[in-house]
Amino acid sequence: MQDSVITEKDLQVVERAADNIRILSAAMVEKAKSGHPGGAMGGADFINILFTEFLKFDPKDPKWAFRDRFFLDPGHMSPMLYSQLFLTGNYSIEDLKNFRQWGSPTPGHPEIDQARGVENTSGPLGQGHTFAVGAAIVERFLAERFGEWTAHKTYAFISDGGIQEEISQGAGRIAGFLGLSNLVMFYDSNDIQLSTETDEVTTEDTAKKYEAWGWKTITINGNDQHEIRAALKEAIAETEKPTLIIGKTTMGKGAITESGESFERKVSTHGQPLSKAGASIPETIKNLGGDVEDPFKVFEDVASYYETVLAEKAKAAAQRKEEQAQWEKENPALAAKLTKFFSGEAPELDYSQIEQKAGIATRAASATVLGFFAENVENMIVTSADLCNSDKTDGFLKKSKAFAKGDFSGAFLQSGVSELTMAAICNGMALHGGVIPVCGTFFAFSDYMKPAIRLAALMELPVKYIWTHDAFRVGEDGPTHQPVEQEAQIRLLEHLKNHSGQNSFLALRPADAQETTIAWKMALDNVKTPTGLILSRQNINDLPASASRFEEAKGAEKGAYIVQDTEGQADIILVANGSEVATLIDGAQKLTEEKGLKVRVVSAISEGLFRAQSREYQEQVLPGNLPILGLTAGLPVTLQGLVGPFGKVIGLDHFGYSAPYTVLDEKFGYTKENVFNQAIAYLDAFNSK
Repeated sequence: MQDSVITEKDLQVVERAADNIRILSAAMVEKAKSGHPGGAMGGADFINILFTEFLKFDPKDPKWAFRDRFFLDPGHMSPMLYSQLFLTGNYSIEDLKNFRQWGSPTPGHPEIDQARGVENTSGPLGQGHTFAVGAAIVERFLAERFGEWTAHKTYAFISDGGIQEEISQGAGRIAGFLGLSNLVMFYDSNDIQLSTETDEVTTEDTAKKYEAWGWKTITINGNDQHEIRAALKEAIAETEKPTLIIGKTTMGKGAITESGESFERKVSTHGQPLSKAGASIPETIKNLGGDVEDPFKVFEDVASYYETVLAEKAKAAAQRKEEQAQWEKENPALAAKLTKFFSGEAPELDYSQIEQKAGIATRAASATVLGFFAENVENMIVTSADLCNSDKTDGFLKKSKAFAKGDFSGAFLQSGVSELTMAAICNGMALHGGVIPVCGTFFAFSDYMKPAIRLAALMELPVKYIWTHDAFRVGEDGPTHQPVEQEAQIRLLEHLKNHSGQNSFLALRPADAQETTIAWKMALDNVKTPTGLILSRQNINDLPASASRFEEAKGAEKGAYIVQDTEGQADIILVANGSEVATLIDGAQKLTEEKGLKVRVVSAISEGLFRAQSREYQEQVLPGNLPILGLTAGLPVTLQGLVGPFGKVIGLDHFGYSAPYTVLDEKFGYTKENVFNQAIAYLDAFNSK
């Protein structure tokens, strides 16, 4: 729509559509007896104009790859999003009436449902708009490779809370640095938070902050359709910078009391139904032009308006798809590649081609694999939190190049020191589709990433995490850099089912270089959930192989497998993952040579995956009737599920210390001598029962 052709009638129906969204939002919360109506009522004007006049999408094909994206950051404003998507035909009246109820597609905070137009799960503030940065990066990455016909915009909606969350600094910095002019963000600045007014916690100049990061900023009355329309046009025309539209909106717009007094701009309307907050629902509905007897009713002129809008959207999308079809006809090889990118399928690779050096750190082995990927996986994007030369993601970078403003021909993002931002950006990349996102940092710093990892697991996104410096063997850097409890935390996700009934995460800690190659194969083959690779800083002896170590390492694909066995029934089974497996091999040799014991050694790269195997296989590898001793550089609970109720785990119950890792191995008992002593003591106790 252009201002010059908008009639007074058009202006009126736009206002009525926004009021309709306000009524629906308030009614949903009221019926559910819980929710957040105030912000939804204030943001209705912007989302209505964005969806009807600017957002490019296909009503008949919500997952169209080249649609504009809309990422909601404040998930508590879900009533606004559901009401808007109801008007575009994505939800039914019954869906709205069942807001926040069991089995409803309208949960309290939106959960990814791209078939209904919900691009992302949101709730933890700050992450939603950071996803948008990741999506905008992918849009540029693909346009660089397939042409500007693929171009589309990414829109984000953020609130005061999201602006305050620390992650917003990383997202703002990176988007500005890369000049993501395809990114437009609306800041719903209503000056009200859940428990206070905003000026009670901050007086920062948000516009100047974003301008310092390289953004274009526009401040408007966020409830004025003319100013919203003009700001969006200006933002879309911008070619050098991302744009932040600061919309000064009214919390609870249209809310009144029973006596007819305004009940706008109240903290109380942020997080509870209007009736509980002190407003009158019937009077508010009447004030907004609705039907008190049927607050879920859609105005006739609004319904007619949206019918016209959706017909226009479908027509425009069909034209874009015709252009795409012509391009595909003229560029069959590129078209096949693009289809493959968006298929979500694992790349077909010959991992046996990867040559690993002997006795190297698994981070170094990972670098070798990443170098192979840089030459063979064209849609992989790798990023590191200022550690690429230490987490060895530079194995990929050396055969690619970093993104820069106006240049997305490379495939590496230098995220800077911002682990949470980096992880959330990778989520956004995965949400957009068409690429395989990989991010790296030290394992101890995975603590910074947990909120984004959790959402990746919830959304079932195949993000790949590289976590190096996996244990106390970081050494001299001391306990701040030595992960002890991190593996136990990450592996908890392997025991947690997602909504599809799968284990929500795949955590892999390979035992040597060849297992690292196989771990990467497992990571790329896992297209349903996130995967974390936990890698060593120090060199590790290769595990013994009767023939080809690479072929034997494929046993890791079942989560756990026998790396060294004995004739007949074993007297004891030793189990570990990562570098501790090599220590067990040495300990097993000592037990055999000095005590004549028959010892089996098992490498368990992933308990979650192992438990997904048949009961017969599990019993074959770790029989429940035999003594099992585990060794872990983390908390004993990490292996407790594998050794069983009668097994024993050697692990840590304390933080690390600053010293060379070889000294720490000796002090903490990670030696073949201690494995020997612990095994003998454990067997004596086990056999005496």
